[in-house]
Amino acid sequence: MSIHLRAARYLLPALLLALLGEASAQTIVYRCPGPPVLYTDALSAKEAQEKGCRTIEGAPITVLQPARRPAPPASGTVSSNARPNESKVESQQQRGRDSERRSVLQAELRNAESKLSELRAEYNNGTPERRGEERNYQKYLDRVAELKASITRQEADIEALKREISKLP
Repeated sequence: MSIHLRAARYLLPALLLALLGEASAQTIVYRCPGPPVLYTDALSAKEAQEKGCRTIEGAPITVLQPARRPAPPASGTVSSNARPNESKVESQQQRGRDSERRSVLQAELRNAESKLSELRAEYNNGTPERRGEERNYQKYLDRVAELKASITRQEADIEALKREISKLP
């Protein structure tokens, strides 16, 4: 048995070197995160690691050419993307939209404040009443923590709604 183990000890590194040699002959493609996701084979292993890129193995890669953009208009001509005067909103119409938005935000604020008062009443300053299904004390503690988190979220929502209302004209 010792002869087989010695042979395996020498053959295993040789096999690994042969496999690594074949893999290095192929192009290594990296997938790099970020908007937009980048697929490239032009990075070294160190650069790819620094950028947080991962290797793609065994996946077929299709390269798409970007769509050609039209040439910019010559100076002195009006771009087709420019808004004509007809598309502008009249001030009366904008005031109507603003007042509608204000009323919607105020309704949301009232709902959020009433929900917050219900949550605070149930929370009872950190000692809510135990329910029948909470025979296990950990279930009770979990519900208390969930109530506290809900109160914190609701308070943050109320502050955000107040900020939005204050931004309106």
